[in-house]
Amino acid sequence: MNPQKTMLKAAVCSQEQIADQIFSMWLQADSIASAACPGQFVSVYSNDSGRLLPRPISICETDKEKGRIRLVYRVAGKGTAEFSGCKAGDCLDILGPLGNGYPLDRCRADRAAILIGGGIGIPPMVELAKQLEGNVIAVVGYRDELFLTDELALYGKVYVAVEDDGLFQKVQTDFGGIICGTVVHGNVLDCIRENHLNADVLFACGPTPMLRAAQTYAKEKHIECWLSLEQRMACGVGACLACVCESAETDAHSQVKNKRICKEGPVFAAEEVVL
Repeated sequence: MNPQKTMLKAAVCSQEQIADQIFSMWLQADSIASAACPGQFVSVYSNDSGRLLPRPISICETDKEKGRIRLVYRVAGKGTAEFSGCKAGDCLDILGPLGNGYPLDRCRADRAAILIGGGIGIPPMVELAKQLEGNVIAVVGYRDELFLTDELALYGKVYVAVEDDGLFQKVQTDFGGIICGTVVHGNVLDCIRENHLNADVLFACGPTPMLRAAQTYAKEKHIECWLSLEQRMACGVGACLACVCESAETDAHSQVKNKRICKEGPVFAAEEVVL
């Protein structure tokens, strides 16, 4: 599923802050936009020569007609803090598309899919929801502030789980026109159970505890499940083995039970990986 990756200098088309420490950036990246699949990512390089390693950021949306990609990311360190200061007309070196995305053929028009996103694992669910056929149900979990719910609602039903007490009260009163069913004060699996949601396939992206819960739930319910793993990366192209995860089978590259998240992933069938 890996298309030819490209290194290019991408011009910033626009950028805005959409939540606390969460930024949305559109970049002009024609070749990447035309080749990218939902679930893939790009490596974004700093303009500061003192920061050599790129930052991996998932692709939130593509606009193939205009040749643009949208990155929604959280400021977590000096590199992403630098990116958050970029304005229209600035340029960033990016490499992509990287990794393997979600298999779109697993959700035909006669099937239902639950898209599970937690925190910064929510952005790739937007392009996935846009491209999937069939009945799309997005179940998203937030800690303290909502983002991207409007976009997800364009392509399917949106259900929300929140951790923060204040946000729980706010969501119930302010987002009634967007959010379906019962807003759950808990996690995404609580939300699925409380709203009695069912599907033929699960697609998930988010922190490891959430993915582990989704993996267990899918196994119990005998539902096909695909997981996008989050991990710190170095090279982003599979050369350095810095982002391996434990796999169920022996990897042909390393000859041990490991898989490279940046190369064989970040999307895996749930039964491929040990979380």
